[in-house]
Amino acid sequence: MTDAAAHPAHHPHVPHDPVDPCPQAVELYERALREGGIDRQDVSSLPCLMESGLLEPARQNPATQDPARLTPVPPALVLHRLLRAAGERVLRERRRGARLAEAFAPLTRIGGRGVTEVDRSPAIRVVSGTGRINEAITGAMAGAVSELLCVQPNLHYSDSRGAAAQAVAMDRDQALLDRGGRIRTLYQHTQRQMPLVLARYEQLSGDAEARSLDEVTDRLIVVDRDVAFLPAGADGTVALEVRHPALVEFLAATFDRLWWQATPLYPQAVHRPSLNGVTPRQRAIAGLLVEGHTDAVIADRLGMNIRTARVHIAKLAATLGSESRAQLGYLIGRSGILDREA
Repeated sequence: MTDAAAHPAHHPHVPHDPVDPCPQAVELYERALREGGIDRQDVSSLPCLMESGLLEPARQNPATQDPARLTPVPPALVLHRLLRAAGERVLRERRRGARLAEAFAPLTRIGGRGVTEVDRSPAIRVVSGTGRINEAITGAMAGAVSELLCVQPNLHYSDSRGAAAQAVAMDRDQALLDRGGRIRTLYQHTQRQMPLVLARYEQLSGDAEARSLDEVTDRLIVVDRDVAFLPAGADGTVALEVRHPALVEFLAATFDRLWWQATPLYPQAVHRPSLNGVTPRQRAIAGLLVEGHTDAVIADRLGMNIRTARVHIAKLAATLGSESRAQLGYLIGRSGILDREA
């Protein structure tokens, strides 16, 4: 195909980071996936297809190999490479940020008398008290226009403090969505059964998504990748407000990696399949059991009470035919359920 319709990249190609393929490259890559390959001449104006690792020379018998033909690299492999490259880039930026901070630290003391209090705002600030934490988050979100990233492990909205925080969060979240922003939230799998979680998203109007994992980090909020909030105490009454660019970018990159491993919850829920009678939750418990964790630790890690954890352990033992804790670990390893874990 040599007509203009076969070349979505007929406009001049603007050089860019190979970690971030341009739309024209993605379009031709999709065509290569559908057709099983593509001619070199069709991608000659898009060097990023090779630089990004989307295409490679056709691997055939040398006697019959067509040097003018390129084949698509499997999407899963491309995604892994690009995410790894993005992670390495973040690491380099963090190191550069640390070098800059070290170089400029002594310089900031020169002429510091003319610096305003706003300019002296610390890279990390301790915020105490639930009210002040909410005020700080609300203030940060008031100027947000792009994206809100949240990790919300094992939330409970039944108590008065949780209900009040939820009401405040709904207003500021909707305000961000009204400005064209995006919201992505990670929960633990145990939250998938909570009607209030889905009800929350059904009340929001805009680009809001939720996914879940067996285990997540502690609570985290990242606003426009400019400021992050994370707990500084077990009771949730003390938080850290982080504005250091390298730290905020690190937290956002961590969120992104968890996000791509998570199971969609909203707007379209994906149901996780069972394997040989073993549920996804029981597979998560099995993984912690073979690591030698106690029932209490397993319950805490997976966001459930210890009684529920023991019920799942008993069902797992019954499914695998185990008569003791020691035998259960052996049978888990022999069954291969962790090898096939999605």
